[in-house]
Amino acid sequence: MLKTHNCGELNKKLKGTSVTLAGWVDRRRDHGDLIFIDLRDRSGIAQLVFNPLVSKKSHSVAEQMRGEYVVKATGEVSPRPAGTENPKLPSGEIEVIVTEVEILNISKTPPFYINEDTEVDENVRLKYRYLDLRRTRMLNNIVLRDKVVTFFRQFLHEKGFLEIETPILIKSTPEGARDYLVPSRVYPGQFYALPQSPQQLKQLLMIAGMEKYFQVAKCFRDEDSRADRQPEHTQLDIEMSFVEEEDILKLMEDLFTGLVEKVKPDKRIIKPFPRINYKDALEKYGSDKPDLRFGMELRDLSDIAVKSEFSLFKKVIADGGKVKGICAQGCASYTRTQLEELNKFVQGYGAGGLLTFALSATPGDIDNLTLDMVKSVAAKYMTLEQIKEMGRRLDAHPGDLILVVAGKPKVVDKALGELRREMGQRLKLADPDLLAFAFIVNFPLFAWNEETKKWEPEHHPFVWPWPEDVPALEKHPEKVRAHCYDVVCNGFELASGSIRIHHPELQRRIFRFLGYSDAEIEDKFGGFLSAFEYGAPPHGGIAPGIDRIVMILSGEQSIRDVIAFPKNQNAVDSMLQAPSPVREEQLKELHIRLRDD
Repeated sequence: MLKTHNCGELNKKLKGTSVTLAGWVDRRRDHGDLIFIDLRDRSGIAQLVFNPLVSKKSHSVAEQMRGEYVVKATGEVSPRPAGTENPKLPSGEIEVIVTEVEILNISKTPPFYINEDTEVDENVRLKYRYLDLRRTRMLNNIVLRDKVVTFFRQFLHEKGFLEIETPILIKSTPEGARDYLVPSRVYPGQFYALPQSPQQLKQLLMIAGMEKYFQVAKCFRDEDSRADRQPEHTQLDIEMSFVEEEDILKLMEDLFTGLVEKVKPDKRIIKPFPRINYKDALEKYGSDKPDLRFGMELRDLSDIAVKSEFSLFKKVIADGGKVKGICAQGCASYTRTQLEELNKFVQGYGAGGLLTFALSATPGDIDNLTLDMVKSVAAKYMTLEQIKEMGRRLDAHPGDLILVVAGKPKVVDKALGELRREMGQRLKLADPDLLAFAFIVNFPLFAWNEETKKWEPEHHPFVWPWPEDVPALEKHPEKVRAHCYDVVCNGFELASGSIRIHHPELQRRIFRFLGYSDAEIEDKFGGFLSAFEYGAPPHGGIAPGIDRIVMILSGEQSIRDVIAFPKNQNAVDSMLQAPSPVREEQLKELHIRLRDD
């Protein structure tokens, strides 16, 4: 090794010890006769002192040093003079009096400050990611990610799981998103696909008798990017044989509880994890991944609204819609501009608009309300008692702002759910040190797609339906419940899983219902289904998303900040410039010709 110690490891116990350090110049301070260099490596920072009375040659070399130069220095550990200690650094009580130094490499001036956590345009950060990763915040995120993955492996090995790798080049099968396809040179016109998940492979491992499998798996989905999504992501893939839903939920609660206690003991966690029915989650929070760190629940106001003289309410309810609302405490003073912002916000999620009821901040409770204390365009169409009843249901008080959306149930829940999330952020209602985990259970097996006018799997087509619901499969698919479940935390889905179908005929029946012909089933799933005819055990699994988990634990707002080399918001690698054109010779080898249009 070029160094004997790491910078962050030095302390007073090493007083008088000769050490050799190597790292990057974090800061340089020239005080004339004395030059101070803060040397940085992965472990932290150590202060180097260059004194011409100790080594004139080393002092001369230090005069040439600049930020991000790579340096090796040898010297003696010495206590800092009284009053110059730096309590912010683990090595802040000592310094190294340098006797020998060597510049291992020079550096151009970086495009942004490495030693300061200043705001930098994300595209610049991603273009120079190797520099961005030198920054303390980013380094801490990568270290945290390593701790998370290490914990997962240790936890599952102790539970008797085997870590098994599965192929990256597989057959293209429908799993909910577009595949990334890889053309075959050997078989012209044929393609591999990059796995959206190892779904079929892990089920085949259960048929193979592995019983308990896990993998830190790369998954690829060609879908629109967003803050918590990437074209390629990493998940902790888990599958178990001879289990029921309860076994997997218990495993997950133990795993996440142990993880937080191990790697983020400063975070609080609610135990046991609450279990929320899918329908209740949508009804109360407008989301199947609710943030439970604050209340502001959605409440149905349809029965009150229908009694009013407001024609909009009456029409919406007559057409099968709903009127629902939330209460934003202390927001009655919102200006017209602020209210219009909220109106445009819900319109962005498909709502026709937002109705607001500002309750004047006066002494007393909702029962002391008078009509002149209510500011709303809808107030003249409602009686005072109707407004009070609405306020009571929303637990509103004078000074609060009632926010109401009317329309189709799904649109109302979505728009109000997002508005609840937005108001929670604006009002800082969520405790940043609380991790509010929950299980979302009892999902429907299918979801209706309004665009294609077809039923689609709510999760994927391999989910075990509730046995008592199977007879209704073809005639009443909306009533069929699924043995699937999600782990959510602070408004994000962290894991999704299910008990799988292990009977080949039921699996074929599901495929037929989804519109696959017998020939298509054989072509896409033939090898998979044939394995089920050789004694497939009952099995199930779940797949926590590692990127989102680290994002939540680190307090970051984007998974791009916890991935070493992510794509940008447009799914482009800004550093290596991918995707990019390839040579014509490569295309010919793959028997591919590009169209001019």
